[in-house]
Amino acid sequence: MLRTVLALALFLSVCVADSNAADHPSRPNILVIFADDLGWKGVGFDGDNRYETPHLDALAKQAMVFPMAYSSMANCAPSRACLWSGEYTPRHEVYAVHATDRGPKQLMRVIPIPNKVELAPEKITIAESLRAAGYRTGLFGKWHLGEQAPYRPTDQGFDVYVGTYKRTSDVTEDPKSMFSLSRAALKFIEEDRTRPFFAFIAHHAIHTPLAATAESVRHFEQKSPGLNRQDILYAASTLDLDNSVGWVMSRLRELGLEENTLVIFTSDNGGTQQSSQEPLRGNKGCYYEGGIRVPFFARWPGRIAPGVNATPVTNIDFYPTFLSLANASAPKDYPLDGANLMPLFTGKVKALDRTLFWHFPGYLDDPVIRGRDPVFRTRPVTVVRQGDWKLHLYHEEWFLDGGRAKLASNHAVELYNLASDPGERHDLANVEMARRDALLDTLLDWGKSTHAKFAHEPNPNYNPNLPVKKAPGKNAAKGG
Repeated sequence: MLRTVLALALFLSVCVADSNAADHPSRPNILVIFADDLGWKGVGFDGDNRYETPHLDALAKQAMVFPMAYSSMANCAPSRACLWSGEYTPRHEVYAVHATDRGPKQLMRVIPIPNKVELAPEKITIAESLRAAGYRTGLFGKWHLGEQAPYRPTDQGFDVYVGTYKRTSDVTEDPKSMFSLSRAALKFIEEDRTRPFFAFIAHHAIHTPLAATAESVRHFEQKSPGLNRQDILYAASTLDLDNSVGWVMSRLRELGLEENTLVIFTSDNGGTQQSSQEPLRGNKGCYYEGGIRVPFFARWPGRIAPGVNATPVTNIDFYPTFLSLANASAPKDYPLDGANLMPLFTGKVKALDRTLFWHFPGYLDDPVIRGRDPVFRTRPVTVVRQGDWKLHLYHEEWFLDGGRAKLASNHAVELYNLASDPGERHDLANVEMARRDALLDTLLDWGKSTHAKFAHEPNPNYNPNLPVKKAPGKNAAKGG
């Protein structure tokens, strides 16, 4: 009954022309190709030559590339929850995969905020809004937010859902079902040409366990005979992912759909510890740049001029952007936290003046490369980026070590200028104090406005003398 009422309300709200209608006189198809764990340094078009992504690189030359693109969170499920709901984590409370207390419990100074593992039915997803606007909607691949009613993709606005894959070995004809999922998406696209489509290919690659085709494995064995097995599989899996994208785009051209289809390529979070993201700091699961910076381009022939745009964007922007493309209004009384990127895409503006936030009130095990912590990928933290400046607020030190009054000594806050220091090597919290305090106020005000829950209650079982030492694990990707 609740979903029926929500669907009716959504239908009534998605019927008003948007102010940007002149930008898209006919509503385009929307295709999103979404990689899993593919970091910013995992593609050639962002300047890395360790991996081979020829199809993606060629598409990027025809697209608007965003080198300052972010995932809305640093691992799988919360990033997707933000994307689908259009909301930051305080509003839906999906913070992590499985739980927010991952790691040695006695080394957690505060009690983490509990995690939700499903996207609540009352959340109105992008798919629901686009379906109400007349789009056919299909998800092919990873959902990660509930597989039982009422949490399934088909309960949350998708007409078609094809999601599972079978792993038989690390060398297979269809690694991580890349080509099967692409084939299913193309079938969906071809079935009905009378309405625009929204197709979302959410690949399981290149998430562990790694898998690749024999052809790609042989290629890297011959090219780089010194690589170990995991590095070969990583590179080969990336090449297979690239080949699957090339296959989809070739078929779109054959169908005559390329000219009226917006194609977005990106990833759910930063790269794993198996792949250094230098010069960026950290990896998947942490909130330094290496954990949240991702590849991103938008391609729409004749509508989006090729080039590079340095505006910070995030997958939370998909929702308002796609509503604009569909000439539809946002659901009534439903907050959307992202920005409409259509003015950037069409060249009406060169940049957006905006502030981005990340909120993770828990713990993730396995440290990252050049991280802050020898045990955890991250401890409870809230982050804000405004312009070139980025501030991290660590809950443990803020709530237990004196807060603002002790900022000079309690290490509760880190401040970086990403223009001069993209690797977050030089903490300026005690140098740029006016900037620090202004950003801190912005972060705390945002926390109040979103009713964000901060981890502040001391853990009675905390034992700082527990003899646990861990070093960054090269293959630590452990389920998100």
